[in-house]
Amino acid sequence: MVTGPVGGRRETRVSDMSATRYAYLGPEGTFTEAALRQLPEAATRELAPMVSVPAALDAVRAGQAAAALVPIENSVEGGITTTLDELAAGQPLMIYREVLLSISFALLVRPGTQLGDIKTVTAHPAAQAQVRNWLAAHLPEAQWESAASNADGARLVQEGRYDAAFAGEFAAATYGLEPLVTEIHDAENAQTRFILVGRPARPSAPTGADKTSVVVWLGPDRPGALLELLQEFAVRGVNLMLIQSRPTGAGIGNYWFAVDAEGHIADRRVAEALMGLKRLSPDVRFLGSYPRADVRPEDLAPLRPGTSDEEYVSAADWLNRCQDGRF
Repeated sequence: MVTGPVGGRRETRVSDMSATRYAYLGPEGTFTEAALRQLPEAATRELAPMVSVPAALDAVRAGQAAAALVPIENSVEGGITTTLDELAAGQPLMIYREVLLSISFALLVRPGTQLGDIKTVTAHPAAQAQVRNWLAAHLPEAQWESAASNADGARLVQEGRYDAAFAGEFAAATYGLEPLVTEIHDAENAQTRFILVGRPARPSAPTGADKTSVVVWLGPDRPGALLELLQEFAVRGVNLMLIQSRPTGAGIGNYWFAVDAEGHIADRRVAEALMGLKRLSPDVRFLGSYPRADVRPEDLAPLRPGTSDEEYVSAADWLNRCQDGRF
């Protein structure tokens, strides 16, 4: 079978088994699995837990899975750097969809454990920022140890290596644990954004409420270099939803930028902004145009005057008439 995970140009050959497999950051019981199960097609796919974000994405690159769901951003700590770095490096991948999941933690323990018995706690590093105040107030002497994922932390508690783990309450049954405390979160309405990633193919059609993601490498350092890149979006009325710098590894002061912009590559304003980036940057990696999970088309504000596709077409027709002497 040959296809991308949600349609598009058929171009990458995978086995029949891997064509129905979705990888995700495991093990079982992670928030990533909970987010993946929100996708309607998850009910008909084999869901394969992976030990890390790189492992999940590499399964797609190797043709062992049709797609992978991984976390990319949370509303407390911002971008998930491991995911961003993996998308920027190696064989290109493409984002096809995003999922938003409200995050609330439970303190999972072995049966019979009381709060006063807890000397060590564990969870994924991203969880620490979301429970730091609760931990200081209720377990100020507990030692924190990071785990590969929140569910892996629950597994380590099951094995007796730690006394408690912060994870989703739904993970308790999987690992034979009990939720000692539930609804733990320092920030109200905390959310994590997950992305469904597959091999490159033609983006799905615009929905009217879309997001375009790219990675942009900054050229030679000079005054205004970043401003020039940002102006490509601003002058065309394209709103930026995320911009995060990451080191290239080539020395202090060398960066690339992860950018999420409102709109779809099929929108003229977005397409021209991306062409502007390509003219200015030594390298631009397109990560996909896909439906937003946070709004519906009817909820969006009107476009800024002069930036609709119709106005771009009208301006191009006028220019053609001028060039032909028909003005």
